[in-house]
Amino acid sequence: MSDSNADAERNDSPATDNHPALLDCCGGLNNVDYSKMDLTLMEAFIKHINVYDSRLCIAVIAILFNPLFWNVVARWEHRTRRLSGLFGSPYLACCCLGFVIILLNIYRSHSMTVAMKAQARWEVMERTEVFYAGIALMVFGTLLVVSSFLALGFTGTFLGDYFGILMDEKVTGFPFNITENPMYWGSTANYLGLALIGASPVGLILTAIVAVAYKVAISFEGPFTEQIYRERSLRHKRE
Repeated sequence: MSDSNADAERNDSPATDNHPALLDCCGGLNNVDYSKMDLTLMEAFIKHINVYDSRLCIAVIAILFNPLFWNVVARWEHRTRRLSGLFGSPYLACCCLGFVIILLNIYRSHSMTVAMKAQARWEVMERTEVFYAGIALMVFGTLLVVSSFLALGFTGTFLGDYFGILMDEKVTGFPFNITENPMYWGSTANYLGLALIGASPVGLILTAIVAVAYKVAISFEGPFTEQIYRERSLRHKRE
C-alpha cells in the first residue's frame, strides 16, 4: 500500500481520543455513583433524632402556630377593628395582643428547650469552639432583639401598624441597617446558639423550622405593612 493510500485510510477512520468522555451537562446527576458518597456523618446526625417524641411534635407545633396566630389576629383587627372596640383603645388592644405574643414565645422557647433536653446530645458537637460559637450567637441575637425593641417601641414591635398606630417614618438605624427583620433573625440566632451550646441535633432541626416559619411570616407581613403605609400616604395626599 502506498503512503498516500495509508494516509487516506487514517483520515477516513474516526479519530481515537485517549481522554475520558465528559458527563452530559443535563444528565450529569444520573452518572453520579451515589453508593460512593460518604453519608456517615448524616446517618449519625439522624440517629440522634427521635421524630416520634411527643415533646418534639409539641415544639414544632408551637413554632408554626405563633407567627400564624399573630398574623391572623392582626389582619383581622386591621380589617374589623374588633379588638380596638372591645378594649376601648387601639393602644390597649395592641398591648394585650403583645402580651399574648410574649407568653406564646415563652412557651415556644420552653417547649424547644424541653425537646432538646429530652433527646440525645451529639458528641461531634461537644467541642469548646462549638460551645463558644453558641455563646457568641446568643449574645449577637440578644443584641439584635433588644436593640430592635428599643428602636420600635412596644407597639411598633407588636404589630401596632395593624391597629392604626403608625410610625412617623421608617426606622433605618441600628439594627435595621444590618437586616430588615432583626427581631426575627435575632431570635433565630438565639435558638441556634442554644442548640450549639447543648450539642443538640434536634435543636438544629428546630432552629431551621423557626427560620422557615419566620421567612414565610415575613413574606406576608412585609408587603401588607407596606400597603398600610401606602394607604396612609394616599390619605394625606387627598387631604
